[in-house]
Amino acid sequence: MFVLLALSGTAAAEFEDPPQAPTPTEDFWRDVIDPHAVEVDELVQKAQAAMNRADSSKSSDLDLGSQETRERVLVDVYNMMRYARRLSPRDPRVLVALGRAADELGRTRQAIEAFTMVTQLLGPEQAGGEATGRLGLIYLRQGQLDDAIRWLRIAQASPDRGDARSSDDLYGWNARHTQVHLATALALRGERHAAIEMLDRGDTRAAIYTGTRESLPQFALAVQLDRDDQRSAAFEILDRLQTGLQTAYATQIQNDLALFRFAPAEDAPYYLGLFYESIGAYTEARAAWALYAETGTPPFRRRALEHIAALDAQRRAPAPRGPGLRPIPPTRPRVHP
Repeated sequence: MFVLLALSGTAAAEFEDPPQAPTPTEDFWRDVIDPHAVEVDELVQKAQAAMNRADSSKSSDLDLGSQETRERVLVDVYNMMRYARRLSPRDPRVLVALGRAADELGRTRQAIEAFTMVTQLLGPEQAGGEATGRLGLIYLRQGQLDDAIRWLRIAQASPDRGDARSSDDLYGWNARHTQVHLATALALRGERHAAIEMLDRGDTRAAIYTGTRESLPQFALAVQLDRDDQRSAAFEILDRLQTGLQTAYATQIQNDLALFRFAPAEDAPYYLGLFYESIGAYTEARAAWALYAETGTPPFRRRALEHIAALDAQRRAPAPRGPGLRPIPPTRPRVHP
């Protein structure tokens, strides 16, 4: 009996399934394929947070010390991403962050290399709006308008990627920056009507009354109309902005312009001149127009001089006289036609 039981136990053991090897987990394969994935993730998150904090300081007046602090942050991020690239040479997030820091530091060649590699790894249409948009912006600053328009159009059509920055981010790159830069590039290439159409979309107009997301494209539209000698139309846009944003108008537009990276850089005084004039800060407006008249693009210097002449004429106009009467400012400052 015991012999039979022992034999039956031995036979059963012979037919049992061998123990299964543990199934590799997702983390296991990630560690095999990319052993530095966790470290790179942490570095990218730190870099993005640092650059966002550095960019947020643009919306306030900066002293020299703050500017130097921001540059040190960008240098640290740039070096951090160079190290991360050695760990993970083909990580698109690392390349975008590296290119962004390089671009902000004026290291244009390194920025172009990083953004171009992202487009090669993922394909232009899937590279994300930040990589292609910043690439287009670089070419716009360099005056290579055909390349700028090509990349900015790709950026405008790019879907948001899960590992890319959202197009609705307050700081850094976003879809509205792409729209304005593309319109600028078209206008510089002589396609001013197309530039105005680019900014004068129906959904952009409607959004003014429901929030502040489209305030920058609408203000840029006023700039393009003003440059095109459509002065009444430019005023209508500014009037609509002031009606929609109400008391937030000055703060919102000032923040928009502070966070926007102008290309060409000489455009900044033109935007500021129109902004100051729209809020009734005529002394600041005249200074901005005078700066643009000295440094800006020749086709639009004439318009800047016309703004200066209109401001000077207003200053020379006699004030109302009478007992106890003083000039009364308009309830809504308007831009001179």
